[in-house]
Amino acid sequence: MVSTYLSYDLVNRDMPKTLQRVAADGQVSREAQYYADNIGKVTTIDEFMDDYRLFSYAMKAHGLEEMTYAKAFMKQVLESDLNDESSFASRVADDRYRDFAAAFNFSSTGTAAIAQSAAQQDEILGLYDQSILNTADATAEETRYYKVMLAQVDSVDDILSNDRLRRYVFESFGIDDTVYSYQTVKAAMSSDHNDPASYSNTVLKDQLTSLEGKLAVTKSELAALGNKATEHVDKKAALRAEIAAYEKAVTSTQGHIDLAGAFQFAADGTATKGSAQTEAQLTAVTDLYLLSRPRQTQASALRENEYFEEKIGSITSVAELLGDERLYNFVRKAFNLDELFVVKSTLEQILTSDLSDPDSYANIYAKERPQYLELAEAFNFKTDGTLNGSTAQTPAQTLKSSNNYFSRYDDKQEEADEKAIKLYKSEMAAVTSIDDFLSDDAIYGFALKAVGLDPETVSLLTLKNVLKSDLSDPKSYVYKLKDDRYLTLAQAFNFTRDGSISAPVQAQSTTTIQSTAKEYIVEQTRFLKGTEKEAAREKADVESSYYTSTMAGIKTRDELLSDRRLVDFVLVAKGIDPATVTDDYIKQVFSSDLSDPASFVNQQTDRRFAELLGTFNFNKAGHLDRNASAAIQNAGQTLETQNLHLRQTLETQQGEENAGVRLALYFERMSASITDSYEIVGDEALLEFVRITFSLPTEMGNMDVDQQAKLIERSLDLQDLKDPTKLQKLIQRFTILYDLETGDTGSSAVSILTGSGSLGITADMLLSISRYR
Repeated sequence: MVSTYLSYDLVNRDMPKTLQRVAADGQVSREAQYYADNIGKVTTIDEFMDDYRLFSYAMKAHGLEEMTYAKAFMKQVLESDLNDESSFASRVADDRYRDFAAAFNFSSTGTAAIAQSAAQQDEILGLYDQSILNTADATAEETRYYKVMLAQVDSVDDILSNDRLRRYVFESFGIDDTVYSYQTVKAAMSSDHNDPASYSNTVLKDQLTSLEGKLAVTKSELAALGNKATEHVDKKAALRAEIAAYEKAVTSTQGHIDLAGAFQFAADGTATKGSAQTEAQLTAVTDLYLLSRPRQTQASALRENEYFEEKIGSITSVAELLGDERLYNFVRKAFNLDELFVVKSTLEQILTSDLSDPDSYANIYAKERPQYLELAEAFNFKTDGTLNGSTAQTPAQTLKSSNNYFSRYDDKQEEADEKAIKLYKSEMAAVTSIDDFLSDDAIYGFALKAVGLDPETVSLLTLKNVLKSDLSDPKSYVYKLKDDRYLTLAQAFNFTRDGSISAPVQAQSTTTIQSTAKEYIVEQTRFLKGTEKEAAREKADVESSYYTSTMAGIKTRDELLSDRRLVDFVLVAKGIDPATVTDDYIKQVFSSDLSDPASFVNQQTDRRFAELLGTFNFNKAGHLDRNASAAIQNAGQTLETQNLHLRQTLETQQGEENAGVRLALYFERMSASITDSYEIVGDEALLEFVRITFSLPTEMGNMDVDQQAKLIERSLDLQDLKDPTKLQKLIQRFTILYDLETGDTGSSAVSILTGSGSLGITADMLLSISRYR
């Protein structure tokens, strides 16, 4: 029997010819041709998976042949947004699934002209979800900042001159930060709310009384008009506007009055450092801030639950419970009763129901509204609203109320989000111009919020100019704003300078750009550790940022090739050393026609250049091919799939004859993607290769993962995997020791080991191999 070493050497000594022989096999050739002829016709994931020949071919190419049956699972993989670390494929530990998803452009396919592609829409929706998380983070951060900085405050001026502190206080008390009187606020904060003659109890309360009087009069005037004839339409509109202004002024004035009781400043506006607020006042202000947020955060929910638990033990009646707005709102959310038609009198009837009486309010509606009965059972009140026992709730009832609250407090918010997302998707489908987009605040407002912009503060003119900007022109309007949020917004749509829509195409697809950037970072940080890795990662991040931002403006092949920094980036990402590639060579590659077998790139033994060329959306003239975005695989992805399938087929065929050869070929192929010893530990085949190569004990598989990784690092210098010569020596060592361990040496193996074979493996060489680490 031929030894593993000879078998591997016969295959590997001229790999291109070996692969050509495999490709020439009738069955292999037919399947490759079928894939090439039909993958471009696929437009949906379902079409792809329903064609067994296409689907199984791609699955085998990525080493997932055993999962071909799991269509539901693989559909989730293909639907994943690889830019989202929380997407399905991103969360699967096995990188083969992420690589499989990256090999297709299902999320990037679109129509010839569309305002927003599926991928772009997914990005906006992802940003919207992130903006919700950012809101919670921002709320927590502002509260942390307020608490830390307040300890340094010794005067009113310290707060009013600090924009973040001032806004925190103003937003807590409902005061408009854009139009306020410095002197009025300072006087209010320096007032003694217990002194009847203080500024807040005289001037401000008189002002409040006056405003409330004017508000009442105006409301009466509006009510007096009733539903009279249309000649009063303008007057009604004016009165409503006046009422809104008075209501805003009342809220602001009450906020100024409340400031007096929120701080401990003396009449001159000073305080001992660290004593500007008592603990109770600090808690009250932070509670107000949390409650003032447009969305209730988890931090807010935790605080409201604490408040409920603090207060419920002292509640002695239904009136007292419902009279506290925070407790009232807590109960409504905890028991799913926060609909508009549910008012305090509704809750009062529920809480005073006699549950032993089938005709009581809670029992009557128990079937139709089970939450009524749930609420009644959660409290202990008599029919007259007083306590039925010593406390309003037992500990068990309080615990249930808290659990209910945490599971339901954001239900309405989530419901509103779902409606907003559904509306956004449906409305965007009908958008054919910028004017269509800007005519519907439901969609442009949603998009603005997603990128972190406030729809109330962004003018439609600014928005129109941003969306009409030419992203390839650094002098265009969007770049002049110097705000990444506007750039993100512009990149999420396909509007032209005249306000129409175009196809979402660029030099490389968004998916390809992102995957290339990731591959570059992996290549640049591979095997590095500690500060060295951090420094390399920082440099790689800088290059990645340049690549991703610059690629958005590349419109021709010449623009790309004129920027060697971009060229080197994609070469490194593909595992090619830029120093070995001249400008002339890369120009010939990018001037090649992939569909022509006689073209320069197709004559190269290194197929990576053909794969690289195929990832770009240039036509023969070197301009952007607007039809390229419609394919679920670009030419490079298709070619890479075929090459992977061919290699998998070779390894399978060799494995049928000699499992050791298959292991050697597998390790050789995977060596380029190994980044640390844990990847070897996590792959049984790689681990077996290393174990045999370095004569490690078979029991090592039972060791702790960390210990296995350390053992591998002591045996194998991972840096050697980047050196082709050292890699081949490593594989040669494996093939010889594989036969020694399995006892499958045969006459050829004996001749190699004794040095009498035609290859002349000497004792010195064996000694050298044995010392290899």
